[in-house]
Amino acid sequence: MKAGPGVARAVPIRFKGRGAADNPHNRFERQERESFDDGWGPDEDAQCGPRTEVTLTQARTIISRNDSPDIPFTQSINPYQGCEHGCIYCYARPSHAYLGLSPGLDFETKLFAKANAADLLRAELSRPGYRCEVIAIGANTDPYQPIERKYRITRGILEVLAERDHPLGIVTKSALVERDLDLLAPMAKKGLVHVFVSVGTLDHELMRRLEPRTTAPRQRLEVLRALSAAGIPCGVLVAPVIPFLNDRDMESVLKSAAAQGACMAGYQILRLPNELKYLFKDWLARHYPLKAAHIMSQIRQMRGGRENDPRFGKRMSGEGIFAELQEQRFRLACERLGLNLQGRNQLDATRFKAAAKKGQLNLF
Repeated sequence: MKAGPGVARAVPIRFKGRGAADNPHNRFERQERESFDDGWGPDEDAQCGPRTEVTLTQARTIISRNDSPDIPFTQSINPYQGCEHGCIYCYARPSHAYLGLSPGLDFETKLFAKANAADLLRAELSRPGYRCEVIAIGANTDPYQPIERKYRITRGILEVLAERDHPLGIVTKSALVERDLDLLAPMAKKGLVHVFVSVGTLDHELMRRLEPRTTAPRQRLEVLRALSAAGIPCGVLVAPVIPFLNDRDMESVLKSAAAQGACMAGYQILRLPNELKYLFKDWLARHYPLKAAHIMSQIRQMRGGRENDPRFGKRMSGEGIFAELQEQRFRLACERLGLNLQGRNQLDATRFKAAAKKGQLNLF
């Protein structure tokens, strides 16, 4: 049976600690792989799953820029390409196709660390024409995924931004962000940083299947408590909201986050661009076969009859009765819990320290 887009395998396979189960071809490949049962049964070694491979790279640029009207930032930095967390719903999975790799297992096992990220950033901030705007850390990968403990690429980026008093926002699912409180807390006093912790559900079993290598939900709430205690403005991102799977958890997540000191909140409806739609349907067939058809039917109702709607203004929130219901639930819960009273935390870009011109001496 073909393992390409949209085709489920005959015998569902699961790898412990991995979100995807195989490597379906990416949209740029001209050939498709074919898997079949040779009669010998499952390969015991294969069931253990592939190991994580990390390649140190020398990036050519470090700040990505966008002009999308439905994204609240224009600049972002991704310390890594690929993400070991293995979230099956991750909208960044299709980006691995640009590397000639699969958005499936390759995305969560073949990772690239930008070894020269801090040096590139320092050079970029020193350009005469650089315009200071908030930089989002980890828009296309989690900056605190497990390999950050060893490679410390994110740490190096934060050190450069702290030196220059540059505003930044962080989104993560990891408790490792607490390691950098020594940098983040002083920046917060200057109005330079806020941190969002993504919590889509408090159901540990569901989380383990959706996000196999992330920090447990209850521990993420503890991260919010630690951030708040350190004086760092923090929020919770309820994402993605998946119909008939975790949508019931929105109020409980918001309530628990507010109790731990979160002052901001956001949410996003599940979106399935490019190859992601096939990976997600395959995941549903493996983990929730009885719900799969119902879930996908509701997703199509939110996307104008399709499985993905890339239009600005619709791709994040969807449309239709279900999407409108989520918006109302979120708004009412935030009002009741006192979240987003001041809107999103406004960060200070006026403190930015531009590099001194060459040949110019310091006054003191």
